[in-house]
Amino acid sequence: MTADSTPSQPAATQPGPHVLRLRGDMDMDHASELTAALLTGIETAYAEGRRDLVVDLTDSSFCDSSGLNVLLRARSAAADHGILLTLAAPSHQMLRLLDLTESATFFVLRGGRAAGAEGEGPLQDRSGTGPG
Repeated sequence: MTADSTPSQPAATQPGPHVLRLRGDMDMDHASELTAALLTGIETAYAEGRRDLVVDLTDSSFCDSSGLNVLLRARSAAADHGILLTLAAPSHQMLRLLDLTESATFFVLRGGRAAGAEGEGPLQDRSGTGPG
C-alpha cells in the first residue's frame, strides 16, 4: 500500500481507537519498517471502522528527522482515510524535536501509555497483523 492509494470501504464505525505500539528508534535506519507499520495501522483502523489511531511511543525514546518525516506522512495518510492520528507518551526528545521543527501542531499529543496497548517486537500493532 502507498499513502496515496484509494482506501477500501470501511466497516461500520467502531468505538475507541486502534492502538499501534512502537518500540525502538524512529530513525533513518528504521524508516521503511516504521512506514510499513504505520500504514498497516492506518489500513487496519480504517477496515475496523475506527476514526482514531493512537501511536503509543512509550517504548520509543529516539526520533530523528527521518522518523518525523514518516510520522508526518502517516498523519496525512490517516487524514485521507478520515482517521485522526494521536501520538501517545512521546519522549522528552520527541517533544523537543516537535517543538524545534514547529511540528507539534500537526499532531494530537497525549501523555501516558495508550490503553489496551500490547505487542512485542520492534514494531507491532495490537491486533498482531502488523510487522514485528
